[in-house]
Amino acid sequence: MDKKGRVFSGARPTGRQHLGNYLGAMRNYVALQKDYECVYSVVDIHALTTMETTQNLKTNTLDMVLDWLAAGMDPQQSIIFVQSHVPQVMELHTILSMVTPLGKLTDLPTFKDKVREQPHNVNYGLVGYPVLMAADIALYKADTVPVGVDQAPHIEFTREVVRSFNYRYNCDVLVEPQMKVTEFPKIIGIDGQQKMSKSLDNHIEMASTPEETQKRVMMMVTDPQRQRRSDPGNPDVCNVFSLHKIFSSAEEVKMIDHDCRHAEIGCVDCKKLLAKNLNSHLETFRERRGEFEKHLDEVEDMLLDGAKRARVIAEKTMQEVRSAIGLY
Repeated sequence: MDKKGRVFSGARPTGRQHLGNYLGAMRNYVALQKDYECVYSVVDIHALTTMETTQNLKTNTLDMVLDWLAAGMDPQQSIIFVQSHVPQVMELHTILSMVTPLGKLTDLPTFKDKVREQPHNVNYGLVGYPVLMAADIALYKADTVPVGVDQAPHIEFTREVVRSFNYRYNCDVLVEPQMKVTEFPKIIGIDGQQKMSKSLDNHIEMASTPEETQKRVMMMVTDPQRQRRSDPGNPDVCNVFSLHKIFSSAEEVKMIDHDCRHAEIGCVDCKKLLAKNLNSHLETFRERRGEFEKHLDEVEDMLLDGAKRARVIAEKTMQEVRSAIGLY
């Protein structure tokens, strides 16, 4: 089957993935494999821009890859690798930095956000983060990048960098990527307020045991206006109900919607049913992850093979880049 094009996407190594990661990215990664040539990278160099210690970097990288594989990302269909295993990306990053105005980088909203978050650690790599991201995409000549609408400025920045390079060196070596806008659902954490996040400890990890998952679900905040079991609830503002719409059957969703509004089901029973359905949904994932975990040497070989395949594409691009520039 002819593929529609080449997709690139990278994710920072955050360790075991939670439901927000799965519904927002991983599920889409798996689906794209059918129609596109996919290149997926654990961007560990990117992670260094905000990390003050790398103590858990290797573990977090491997844990995330295990979750990717368990979710259905297939190294036979896609190239899956670790960013630092392909050093050409650092070379292209340096070259692209020569055609990128500093003011453009410091004006990006994401840079300003990071400065507010870590005013004590505004490093050179943090300023150049978008250029490294552009190098990630351009190195593999990806023509398609799946993003949410909020990430559109990053892709437009990459397109501008590619145009600047091609114009400066009078060539068409690098490819301007197109956005594939994906509706990433915003998954609210168990606190019922903030986006699901490890840093806020309001997440539910996919690799948790059924018991751990049930415990986290039972901690979830429901309709804040409902004080007693006899009070009618409002599913429209209930975070538990929002997950029911994803992990429960249509019949159950309809039943919960009706019974909650008429005080015929309490929040405790509603959460118990969600935990049951969520654990059922994750059963295959957990089994697959357990099998991969038993064969870590094979997983590491897979990553090395992915890097080898990625380097073939990367070096071909860099040969064209060096030639276009006129490097000896």
